Amino acid sequence: MLFGLRFDLRNPAFAGVSTAERYQAMLDMAEWADTHGGLSVSFSEHHGSDDGYLPSPVVIGSAVAARTTNLAIAFAALIAPFHDPLRLAEDLAVLDNLCRGRLVVILAAGYAPHEFEMFGVDPHDRPRAVEEMFATLRQAWTGEPFEFRGRTVRVTPAPFQDGGPTLIMGGSSAGAARRAARIADGFIPSVTGCWPAYVEELERLGKPVPPTSAATDPVTILLSEDPERSWHQLAPYLFHETNAYGAWRVDSGESSPFDPRHDLEDLRTCGSYEILTPAEMAERRDSGAIPMYVMHPMVGGIPPELAWESLHLFEKHFL
Repeated sequence: MLFGLRFDLRNPAFAGVSTAERYQAMLDMAEWADTHGGLSVSFSEHHGSDDGYLPSPVVIGSAVAARTTNLAIAFAALIAPFHDPLRLAEDLAVLDNLCRGRLVVILAAGYAPHEFEMFGVDPHDRPRAVEEMFATLRQAWTGEPFEFRGRTVRVTPAPFQDGGPTLIMGGSSAGAARRAARIADGFIPSVTGCWPAYVEELERLGKPVPPTSAATDPVTILLSEDPERSWHQLAPYLFHETNAYGAWRVDSGESSPFDPRHDLEDLRTCGSYEILTPAEMAERRDSGAIPMYVMHPMVGGIPPELAWESLHLFEKHFL
């Protein structure tokens, strides 16, 4: 069964885990996936979060590169307006060499108001910042001098991959979808409603349309021998994730697959989370409903020892 991992490294105080312990567990899990045929590990980025949500994916990606040999290392997503384009071009080129071309980069515009306040960035400048980032990275990774903000600059070293890592765009609006069609190597929307705008713009530009949609509502699936027990055990962490994302969605007024949830029945039926037995997972696999299982083992700050239970069940039944 094809599988990958993803992490945001939220670490709420009630989990009782130090940040260092959580980071070490993530590295151990990435190494486990690497030695068991996993395809990818992805990391997301946010800033100024009370639960320590990962602010530095490139640093984490470098640590994972040193512990693995096969996994693709993906950033889903780096928030373009918060990065200096030249420094990011350098850092990603170095990481691409460190992991010998296993790097995939998804760039997004960001949406949480507190982050724009933290960095002193005008949210209305997001489209320009994203377009500048895509153009700068591509020019920088040629290894040749180019014009950047009125200066002639050159970025070295060149990435391991010829022309640099794949550059994909994330987003949740029709504007982001159309922008992705124009400047990105692909589009991974966070909500399904903007996918038609991406296809429409590709067709208008005469570019190939992907054979299948990348627009899917995110669902975190965990494995358990006793789902009923696990729902009660893991609910605080699942509530923490959906309510934290939901609060950012409310503050920003933008589309998001997450809403605040306040009771267990609402959480169980919202569609964002499922806890399945191995037999139920096998039925999903055999029906083709889960072509690739992307595991989020420490979702919402689940402690490592509980996260390993789901991973070991997957190893026992599917590897």
